[in-house]
Amino acid sequence: MTQALPPAALLDIDGTLVDTNYHHAISWYRAFRQHDVIVPLWRVHRHIGMGGDQFVAAVAGGDVEEKLGDDIRAAESPLYMSVIEEVEPMEGARELLEELRDRGHARVLASSAPQKEVDHYLDLVDGRELADGWTTADDVEATKPEPDLIRAALEKASSEPENAVLIGDTTWDCIAAKKAGVPTVAVLTGGFSEDELREAGAAMVFKSIEDLRGRLDETPLAKGAG
Repeated sequence: MTQALPPAALLDIDGTLVDTNYHHAISWYRAFRQHDVIVPLWRVHRHIGMGGDQFVAAVAGGDVEEKLGDDIRAAESPLYMSVIEEVEPMEGARELLEELRDRGHARVLASSAPQKEVDHYLDLVDGRELADGWTTADDVEATKPEPDLIRAALEKASSEPENAVLIGDTTWDCIAAKKAGVPTVAVLTGGFSEDELREAGAAMVFKSIEDLRGRLDETPLAKGAG
């Protein structure tokens, strides 16, 4: 009998493998403020993980998007790049990639960030050596919560949705993966609660990457591994 391949592991980068969500939140807040749009920082955070093409309207409304959306997005990028050197990998991120490699999983790092940001993250987690592939903004048209990113990662993993699992940290990860037919295993590192993540579709929620790494056999990633 042919042994089933372990599910492909599609790993969100921002907030899951590297600790970026609050850097992004303050950068977006400052970008809005530069254009005299004052929005509560908590609301900005609740939308981190959503792609920039949809972010302004979701946080500040359609009128702001129509009048200032492109300007706010243009302002956010240098603000974030000014703090990107402060970003650190999550504890256990490299070790998780090593564990998934040793278990035989295809590993694709899923991001819709610009190439320059993804390059920095790849350096932080040794992604070029430990992953089979990765995505960038160039690989998607519509960003999360649309499923384009998940489908692009599936293509790079040469996998079908029923034999893949997304590891993510935001509600937007869960929603996008659900639309693509891929289950999500979530971690709390992005600042979303367990209830929020489960309501958005997460199959399981773990405290951290280290917690997940120690309990992989309890997750959908164990399917087909025996």
